Amino acid sequence: MRQLFLDTETTGLSAQNGDRIIEIACVEMINRKLTHQNLHFYINPERDSEEGALRIHGITNEFLRDKPKFAEIAEELLTYCTGAEIFIHNAPFDLGFLNKELSNLGKPDFKSVANSVNDTLVMAKEMFPGKRNSLDALCDRLGVDNSNRSLHGALLDAELLSQVYIHLTRGQDALLTDHEPIQETKGHQLFKNLESFQLDVLWANEIENSAHEETLLQIDKASQNKTLWRKFSI
Repeated sequence: MRQLFLDTETTGLSAQNGDRIIEIACVEMINRKLTHQNLHFYINPERDSEEGALRIHGITNEFLRDKPKFAEIAEELLTYCTGAEIFIHNAPFDLGFLNKELSNLGKPDFKSVANSVNDTLVMAKEMFPGKRNSLDALCDRLGVDNSNRSLHGALLDAELLSQVYIHLTRGQDALLTDHEPIQETKGHQLFKNLESFQLDVLWANEIENSAHEETLLQIDKASQNKTLWRKFSI
């Protein structure tokens, strides 16, 4: 499964009022492991950033003067994102800017190239109702190191989002383990004989069963009720 964690920085808060994208980053994960084959652009927005936006991202107008325009990176961005499962924190904001930029070029909405677009803010609100669910708040709550985030930056924020997602979906180590490949000899797999082992069966008590059920419910929420054990449980 190819997943991308996307973030943008912009000149202001309103794409409809002429604000533009100045930075975009996508962090790639395959089978819940980072590949480090990321996509990252600084973009000349052809206008100045608002003072409030400058205080958030710190990317100066002068720095962006010689950077490519969105039209120059659009095809590479769309090709990179095609067929992937996309994750964005507060997706309507970023999608609004992406769709406006694509519309200016006569291209269809961003969702048309993705397998799906998922909002991690919605996921977090379902898991932690009534709590602050900004990226910084989630990093603090889930133990993700965000000590380098003095200013917002698309690449850093996309990397942090990928780690937050792993924690929101119960952690990489909880769902995947690395196994040595099974050795084969003349086409036959080799297995260790366990007939001499006697294993005690320890049944879960009521408290453990309750805790297990609560964990399953949290995983259900994180996966948007796509877990198969509920579907096929007897």
